[in-house]
Amino acid sequence: MTALHENEALHGDELQHPENAWAVFLVFLRLGLTSFGGPIAHLGYFRAEFVDRRRWLSERSYADLVALCQFLPGPASSQVGLALGLMRRGYAGALAAWAGFTLPSALALILFALGISSHANALAPGALHGLKVVAVAVVAQAVWGMARSLCTDVPRVTIMTVATCAALLLPTALGQLGVIGGASLAGLALFRPDPAQDHEPLPLAIGRRAGTVWLALFFVLLLGLPALSGAVASQGVAEAAAFYRSGALVFGGGHVVLPLLQAAVVPPGWVSNDAFLAGYGAAQAVPGPLFTFAAFLGASMNTGPSGWLGGFICLLAIFAPSFLLVAGALPFWERLRGNRRTRAALMGVNAAVVGLLLAALYQPVWTSAVLQPRDFGLAVVAFVALTQWKLPPWFVVVACGVMGWMLGA
Repeated sequence: MTALHENEALHGDELQHPENAWAVFLVFLRLGLTSFGGPIAHLGYFRAEFVDRRRWLSERSYADLVALCQFLPGPASSQVGLALGLMRRGYAGALAAWAGFTLPSALALILFALGISSHANALAPGALHGLKVVAVAVVAQAVWGMARSLCTDVPRVTIMTVATCAALLLPTALGQLGVIGGASLAGLALFRPDPAQDHEPLPLAIGRRAGTVWLALFFVLLLGLPALSGAVASQGVAEAAAFYRSGALVFGGGHVVLPLLQAAVVPPGWVSNDAFLAGYGAAQAVPGPLFTFAAFLGASMNTGPSGWLGGFICLLAIFAPSFLLVAGALPFWERLRGNRRTRAALMGVNAAVVGLLLAALYQPVWTSAVLQPRDFGLAVVAFVALTQWKLPPWFVVVACGVMGWMLGA
């Protein structure tokens, strides 16, 4: 309890200390409306908002949280958001964080699926490219800040360098897990931390007994929904089973889930391949997590439930595993973080996470955005605006979108 009070004392004014879940929702809603650039950029936005600006948690605690979500299947950035909301205001905070970050893009994609054909072209190509460029600055800021805090000696800089090279050579979800696993072994071999000094408790509103229940429910639904789908002739249950399975079994999140979704909805004739590709294109033009593509697919079903009901069934089904895994794993993760050997492993893992972010800064963030000298110049201005001028990230995002549109025009 003392550690929790000390953590709360960091927050200061009312803006940094939301009094209820509604305030958490508003914070994440702003991020959900402005967080372009994919999951790696989202982690950068979260770090800028909750570590630098609001001081909800320390750099080390944030890196530990990212490391946990990298281990879990599902969308890492959305899981980090769920965990932040859960730690801040319990279950209501987790729901508020998820809704604020997810609903803007989900609603836009459902509207597009319902026939707003102009939605895909509502954002000019130049503006969309400007948003890709600002993602370079956001990720670069995250890499720079985390490296200064987490890679403070030669062994950790070396782990970061090896992790970067390995991630570029093996750009797969399994390669990423291998990097994290190898870094944990390196941390065990190289570091001898003092747990009393290094451990910073996370403010959790959930115990291990509840965590066990959530983990058990995760596996019950993973096995039970397909069985229920086979036992009852319900298209809604079949959709829920397919999207829950996709959210539960994909490592790497984001684009990695697309082959699973395509195999789930196109061969059975639920969604045409043309509609699938059109929705995927629209998903690139909206902020927030790419997993909201599920809402488009649910709304586009050729057989009911479709429309709004189908969109929300598939949206909830694909994100449900993330909530169950985060709520189930966090209480045990908090206990493990205080163990000396776990702390040593995490020192290596945190350095590797910086390396993974650095690799992602190059591929795909840099390679998809910096195509000519003016793109590099815009990225430099955005980076300086974030790190030196201390402008709000949402303002920099909007400004880069406008600049991209002007340069494109």
